[in-house]
Amino acid sequence: MEISGECIFHNPPVLVAPTEATPHRHALYLSNIDDQCFLHFPIQYIYVFTGALDVNALKIALSRAFVDSYPPAGRLRASDEHDGKLVIDCNAKGALFAKGFLAGITAREFMLGCAKPHESQSFLCTPPLRIQVTHLSCGGTILCTAISHCVSDGFGAAHFLRAWAHAATSSELDNMHPAAPPFHDRRALAPRCPPRIAFAHPEYTVNSDGDAATMEAAWRLFAPPLSPVSVTFTAANVAWLKKIYATASSSVRGCTSFEALAAHVWRAWVRALDPPASLRVKLLFTMDVRRLLVKEPKLPGEYCGNGFVLACAESAAGELVAAAPHAAKEVQECKKRIDDDYVRSVIDLLEVRRGCTTFTISSLTRLGLEDIDFGAGRPIHFGPLTSEIYCLFLPVIGDPCGTTALVSVPQAAADAFERWCVDGLDAVDEGGENQLTAVKHLGDGVSTL
Repeated sequence: MEISGECIFHNPPVLVAPTEATPHRHALYLSNIDDQCFLHFPIQYIYVFTGALDVNALKIALSRAFVDSYPPAGRLRASDEHDGKLVIDCNAKGALFAKGFLAGITAREFMLGCAKPHESQSFLCTPPLRIQVTHLSCGGTILCTAISHCVSDGFGAAHFLRAWAHAATSSELDNMHPAAPPFHDRRALAPRCPPRIAFAHPEYTVNSDGDAATMEAAWRLFAPPLSPVSVTFTAANVAWLKKIYATASSSVRGCTSFEALAAHVWRAWVRALDPPASLRVKLLFTMDVRRLLVKEPKLPGEYCGNGFVLACAESAAGELVAAAPHAAKEVQECKKRIDDDYVRSVIDLLEVRRGCTTFTISSLTRLGLEDIDFGAGRPIHFGPLTSEIYCLFLPVIGDPCGTTALVSVPQAAADAFERWCVDGLDAVDEGGENQLTAVKHLGDGVSTL
């Protein structure tokens, strides 16, 4: 479904600043993990509510939330001390807040969205946090937030959104400061001097071997135009995949839900794109390092910067297609390599050179983002805008054990990708009903056919 009509803005956007003083003109150091080129875009979340949100209450609550979570109220700029790096100027200028009205569409119709993936945009020329509240003619509300990925990862964004929601739904008599305040100092992730790169780090290298035909096929794996696809897996689907991987090969032990889904989606992606069997293909996925750093300096659990590294599974395409457990084994093996020493080596590597990425999975299923109440009850939909660079694992509202995989693939391979995602799962439900919903993603990964 294409959304018709234009959003009407009766007033220009305003800046919402903190209610209390924050570290004025403090330049917050960004770690090498924060400042990676592929994070130079905003994390954009959309919430859809059937009820109305109080815009004034949201603005007041946002000002209160900024007191502890002050980096999004600052501005990104080039560092004065490190050439080519960024810092956050914590100047309390505030977030850009817009209010609009979209006529002729209901909250549930909006969820059908549009049929194009979202492209990353420039981020230095705008505040690191932008918000728009759009009221609908049905009385519902759409809340869209855009937080620069350089400022925080999914965990940090979730921490901020929960603090904002808490301030919006609490009385002024409540304690506005959280029991576990966010931690913003990035110096625990500073590189060592001199850098000590102790691993090969395939997650930041590009395979350049192979003949011209093979390399041409590799280029086509990401060739535009891209088509967003959403596939929702129920708990039964995930349990079946875990069982299949564990029983089919003795090399796959104790497969987690993430490992099973990552392997399945990776294999479906390769089968749909049909590259040469000899082509080495990679799967990257994010791993939280907050608990992996066991040596000093450590990261506290409330660290709200980018606290992840990329794990890299790699295989010949033909091996992935030939044996499903092979994909799960590769995912498990690369996870085992990520420890304190590996994380420090990544940081040092990024001090020496920037990296590039390939097919990447990022999971948002355990952050509680789908349960946040801003004053209108729980949303009927939560999800990020489709990205052209990530495959996202998202929670399913109404199914705490379900997962939606949202990914943009070359348009010519979209139908095949859906088909391979469904392959083997049709008979999972004992009652005969297929419990996997595969759909063309229409903007936000929630529509079903």
